[in-house]
Amino acid sequence: MHSFAPARALALVCLGLSCFNVQAATPNEQARYLAGLDLGGTSLEPLSREASWLRHAADFQKAWVDVEQRQLGPIRGWMPQQLGYMHADTRPLIYFFSGPDMLYAHAFYPDAQTYVLCGREPVGLLPDVAAMPPAVRAAALGNLRKSLNAILSFSFFITADMKNDLTATQLSGTLPVMMLFLARSGCQIEDVELVKLNASGDLTQDKSKTPGVRVAFTGRSGRRQTLYYFTTDLSNWGIQDNPAFLAFCRKQGEANALVKAASYLMHMDEFSVARDHLLTQSRNIIQDDSGVPYRFFKPEAWVLSLYGNYPGPIELFQKHDQSDLHAAFVNQKLGGLPFGFGYQWRPGISSLIAATSMRSVPKAAPVAEPVQE
Repeated sequence: MHSFAPARALALVCLGLSCFNVQAATPNEQARYLAGLDLGGTSLEPLSREASWLRHAADFQKAWVDVEQRQLGPIRGWMPQQLGYMHADTRPLIYFFSGPDMLYAHAFYPDAQTYVLCGREPVGLLPDVAAMPPAVRAAALGNLRKSLNAILSFSFFITADMKNDLTATQLSGTLPVMMLFLARSGCQIEDVELVKLNASGDLTQDKSKTPGVRVAFTGRSGRRQTLYYFTTDLSNWGIQDNPAFLAFCRKQGEANALVKAASYLMHMDEFSVARDHLLTQSRNIIQDDSGVPYRFFKPEAWVLSLYGNYPGPIELFQKHDQSDLHAAFVNQKLGGLPFGFGYQWRPGISSLIAATSMRSVPKAAPVAEPVQE
């Protein structure tokens, strides 16, 4: 009887705490679980037999096939042909007002050595799906699919809905979403670390107004890359109160930029500091019409390439219609756009503005005068 007691006690513990989780799941395994990808041979393989995960994997695969055919595949084919010098650039990518949208950051700039994303949304915690009761796990997966519906269908997050979705589940914050996108983009997550910034833009262990996360991963090229996400306020007042994030961006040196579905914030005087940062620190900018207004791209400072069509903003943002951009698309458009981009997400009515700073255009070397004998 005494010899049986320890075994019985161990069995009871296993029933309550999930024996298969003795070896904690790695961040990459957590990401693959959330992404509905194969978990064979991992510590999370038993969870992949649950009906809730099987439904999640099937539903997400169907949605992913659609977004691959309609959006991501066309972007990956179009970028090297039309903007190859941007697509292959390994400089850091700065993505203002991104939220957790690592999906499009990676599609447009797959080889960036560093990705810097930001938003008002909280970072959240590294997910631990095995620690959740089955019913909670099932509800969390359902809510995760709901939070991703807009970006998979329309190419952007709906900010108000995302704020609610990312706080209504144990898979809270932007981190689980970014991990899922990395896994689905063919990346292997090596390490995840919660970080903070001091006022000078350096990583710190001290008390901070700027929480963030650093994700180290290996992309399809086999190179080690880094993703940062910080919770911050990019309004002029927010930057004055807390300059940490913009200071961190400046420390990245000359960078590329992506702006998409940014609520036309940089059309407003209240966001002029963020706008000026992109104009002075960016080598290349890819954006829709909700980013930096067309009039700020001075012809002596920028080379612009316009693709797609510009029908003007959606009804919600009609006051930000740009007459000069309408004229530019009539006279200067270079070609079509085979995918949706930004708020005008339907193919055929999306616009993409690619801007290259004259600072980065190679200058012709002066020709030396021949020496007279």
